[in-house]
Amino acid sequence: MTIVEDVRERGEDAVREWALELDGAEPARAEPDVSKLPRDALLELADRVRRWHEVQRPRDVELEVEPGVLLQRRWVPLETVGIYVPRNLVSTLVMTAVPAQVAGVEHVVVCTPPGGAGLIAAAAEVLGVDEVWALGGPQAIGWLAYVRRVDKIVGPGNAYVNEAKLAVSRDVAIDLPGGPSEVVVVADAAADPRVVELELAAQREHGPDSVCRVVATLEEAEELAPEHLVLLGESEARANEVRNAGAVFVGASSPVAAGDYATGGNHVLPTGRWARSVGGLGIETFLKPITVQRLTADGLARVRPTIEALAAAEGLPKHAEAARR
Repeated sequence: MTIVEDVRERGEDAVREWALELDGAEPARAEPDVSKLPRDALLELADRVRRWHEVQRPRDVELEVEPGVLLQRRWVPLETVGIYVPRNLVSTLVMTAVPAQVAGVEHVVVCTPPGGAGLIAAAAEVLGVDEVWALGGPQAIGWLAYVRRVDKIVGPGNAYVNEAKLAVSRDVAIDLPGGPSEVVVVADAAADPRVVELELAAQREHGPDSVCRVVATLEEAEELAPEHLVLLGESEARANEVRNAGAVFVGASSPVAAGDYATGGNHVLPTGRWARSVGGLGIETFLKPITVQRLTADGLARVRPTIEALAAAEGLPKHAEAARR
């Protein structure tokens, strides 16, 4: 039985046992520790993240498709979101909690490993997030899904956290699978070799399973669909052609670290070639669209023949009958 299955069946008792075994501590509200918190830098990043995500807000739309037949699509925030923050990564807290706040999420619940939880709690307090739990690993994902019962779980983690997110995704929405960090650098003869090495070295800091590649052409990079794509040399002019990447960094003065810590662009991005079909975290991660349909009696009469014809073709006569009123 996996941790997630155990938590699904036994709830909080299972979470407590796994936390004691793997973390050496019971789940607890994290107490803020401001001793290592770079408050000014945190606020600067939060401001840029907030401004960038605010302009992403999708607009509500409506259309009268026929006289008396009105369609509306409006975006509403999720009620409760669970955020997983890896140990000590205050920047990831900003990247997840601030867009949730911008979207209008009512309750933000943060889980982070016990070691360093005080730092995350201190950062959360500065951001106006008041529920931070010293609880890490797959047991945190299980707790968010089956004990706290949030509407969605977001945030990156290690391979075990990633597998736990996938395991609970049939019961609760997740943002996207997030595996080991990746960078692919497209560099030709015009690229500065030192810049290439600096980018590779920065990604290696994430751990031995980080993916660090240098390729000569944009075509090769597109096949890899990396989390971070760096364009140097002649490829810089082709940035707008990129289809498969989580985030693109153009030129020698655009390090991935700037996106990680300073620009406001989100650094929670797809890995493992998921960038072929999904993008990184944005304000829409914390919103859901609802369609509203309003028909007058005349509007219903206008579309009734279409309903009857298609219902007959599909063998669903009660659908046609429901439109006769």
